[in-house]
Amino acid sequence: MKSENPLLHIKTTLTAALGLLTALWGWFGWLVVLWAALMLADWLVGSASAARDGRWSSTRAREGAWHKGGMAVTVCVALSADWLIGTLLGNLPLVELPFTYGVLLGPLVIVWYVIGELGSLAEHAVAMGAPVPGWLLRLLAASRDAVDGAAEKIAGDTPGRD
Repeated sequence: MKSENPLLHIKTTLTAALGLLTALWGWFGWLVVLWAALMLADWLVGSASAARDGRWSSTRAREGAWHKGGMAVTVCVALSADWLIGTLLGNLPLVELPFTYGVLLGPLVIVWYVIGELGSLAEHAVAMGAPVPGWLLRLLAASRDAVDGAAEKIAGDTPGRD
């Protein structure tokens, strides 16, 4: 006699799906999923907060969507640059590095955006009347500055360029 437990079936299916996705994507794929989820949450929470205060407008909602779309374009540019750098380093004669170049720019840009989305969500919480520790906002700002600093070190100082 077979005992059916629908909750166990759901848990097993979810665990298998997450395991498969992790095997396919690795840490970087989950970073992209986190960023996409935070972008959606920020847009929805920002829209809900604006609607609650009577500030919601379709124009501003569209501007928010365009803003998020621009972020996606920026991530695509960073990932394309990663691909180009990796391809060049892997195929240039006489250039041999002591490591294999995978991705660098894409994760830095996405982490920068993730921190920004977290900060934006915290600001929405403040606007909605929730108490948010000031140190959380300062730590998020410091984290974003740290990512900026790391990327600036990698990029180097080039006078006359922004």
